[in-house]
Amino acid sequence: MILEERTYTIRTGLVAEYLALYEREGYDVHRKALGDPVGWFTTETGTLNQVVHMWRYASHAEREVKRAALYADPNWLAFIPKTRPYIERMENRILLATSFSPMR
Repeated sequence: MILEERTYTIRTGLVAEYLALYEREGYDVHRKALGDPVGWFTTETGTLNQVVHMWRYASHAEREVKRAALYADPNWLAFIPKTRPYIERMENRILLATSFSPMR
């Protein structure tokens, strides 16, 4: 099992607007291709104005197949340019579960 953690730093004052756009136009398309996310979060302490979302996959191969389906969807391709004015920085981490992880 792998967990993908994606962190987006959003321009100051625009987090709520970005999340509203995503919920309205991106969430269903994202879920259709990737399945249900582990969760979506915003930061309250530390680095502010960040949105963090996590996705679970059985393997790297499953992730590749699902991400390819996402980027083959014209609705997703139409949505992506709408997010660019909000995003200052994007980070992505792939986390591997240990043998004793409850998420295994």
